[in-house]
Amino acid sequence: MTDAGTSPHHVPAPPRLLPDEVHQAVGPGTALLRLETTGSRQSLLDGAWWPRSRDVEREVPPLVTALSEHLGPITRVGLDASAWNGIPTRLVVGDQVVHLDSFPVGDDTVLITRGGNDHFSLMVVPPDTGPEAARSAMARAVRADNVTQASEILLAEFPHTGAPSTGTAQDNDDAPGL
Repeated sequence: MTDAGTSPHHVPAPPRLLPDEVHQAVGPGTALLRLETTGSRQSLLDGAWWPRSRDVEREVPPLVTALSEHLGPITRVGLDASAWNGIPTRLVVGDQVVHLDSFPVGDDTVLITRGGNDHFSLMVVPPDTGPEAARSAMARAVRADNVTQASEILLAEFPHTGAPSTGTAQDNDDAPGL
């Protein structure tokens, strides 16, 4: 009888890491979560989100719907009051009521609450960010070994925050590589 743990034929497949996948199909409106790439939640961020606009009623429902498919019912979403246009106190998404909290904490994260007190922190990529910068920032945010805060990731990827983006996401996707 052989020990199953030492059999040379039993090698578990390495997990697919989201940073490797992020460059394939990430566009505005995308949320990435790190759910299976690590057994612990030791990093600072649990994922990243790239909304299309700062309109809460347009952007938050699809995020909640997508997250609910993987995490279960979302009960609260915490947003930065100065970064979003008109935050209502609650939204009805599908058949569930989601409470919205607003805090003056900076627009670099959104806090998602599942159940009573299970929290997930997602970095928020500014809506007008070009695709390559957004993909790079999101890939960095979802790395299992990430110890960098969202604001630092965003500053590293877009050192000139507040500067208008050059072209649209479509223009940037069609640009030739160097």
